[in-house]
Amino acid sequence: MVNVIWVMMALVGIVFAALNGTIREVNEAVFQSAKEAVTISIGMISVLVFWLGLMKIAEMSGLLSALARLCKPFVRRLFPEVPANHPALGYILSNMIANMFGLGNAATPLGIKAMEELKKLNGDRDTASRSMVTFLAINTSSITLIPATVISIRMTYHSASPGEIIGTTFVASLFSTIAAIMIDRWFYIRRRKKGG
Repeated sequence: MVNVIWVMMALVGIVFAALNGTIREVNEAVFQSAKEAVTISIGMISVLVFWLGLMKIAEMSGLLSALARLCKPFVRRLFPEVPANHPALGYILSNMIANMFGLGNAATPLGIKAMEELKKLNGDRDTASRSMVTFLAINTSSITLIPATVISIRMTYHSASPGEIIGTTFVASLFSTIAAIMIDRWFYIRRRKKGG
């Protein structure tokens, strides 16, 4: 469905440009945007490779395991329906840690695996379980310690201080995660009171 929407938007834009006589400007914008997309991608690759390398070092040194052990009691309270040693918890923790370091591209496959495991716990039903909703809320808001992707974009556009957003990003993502958890719990309690 999303593909159809994008195709329709592109077609409407081209037809509108043709009717307005601005097709030349549309062509220039398309090629300029493609050039910028490649530039941004190359800039992001270097930063992501750096942070993924650091994540691998942290994993091999045991730092990630220590961080996962530190976060496990908190995650267990957020996901009480998930058994203690279930693979879903490992994927959830890995996804949260990758998001903390701003590695959204690395966190995505972990999030998909976590959802697959949570769906198995839900009996492969098409309706989302409480744990699935909670994970989606936390994954979407995700506390970010180092926004690596945004820093790489700022570096690509020659920001004077690409890392100056670290503090504000952390505070904003912390508040968004707290809000996501509170809203998730509010709806859960409300639904339990209604007997659903």
